[in-house]
Amino acid sequence: MFRMTEDFLTAWGHEREATLKLLSNITDESLKQKISDGGRSLGRLAWHITQTIPEMMNRTGLKVSGPHETAPIPTSANEIKEAYAHASKSVAEQVKNNWNDESLNEEDDMYGMKWNRGTTLAILNSHQAHHRGQMTVLMRQAGLVVPGMYGPAKEEWASMGMDPLE
Repeated sequence: MFRMTEDFLTAWGHEREATLKLLSNITDESLKQKISDGGRSLGRLAWHITQTIPEMMNRTGLKVSGPHETAPIPTSANEIKEAYAHASKSVAEQVKNNWNDESLNEEDDMYGMKWNRGTTLAILNSHQAHHRGQMTVLMRQAGLVVPGMYGPAKEEWASMGMDPLE
């Protein structure tokens, strides 16, 4: 749970950049990559992360812009990345301009439960990281390079003059 808006904005900035880095490595062809029949595709996961930002945060009274939760998945990886960039910037601006540390204790109806806003922001952050992890598996299956998020990825060790860890 976040207790200070500045802490959220700092964490969100890091997570936003990590997601943009990941989305930059997705191709149009890879958007249909699935781990199994009935599983979510890489494009579905990327779009879900993007759609969730306004869907979740607008429940708190913020006016976060971004794609509606029923908008169809784009066929362009760049379109998804640009929509994510816009929505993720919008939530940061909305929090910065409309909330303060005290307002993080206010509760909103979130999916039939009461969450304080600091919890909602933490869940938004964790939700994104969770689905990014799923996306990295699908990216490897599609033969894409996976960038490091919290440290070097397999492909990045060599550039550091080291062997990748097993």
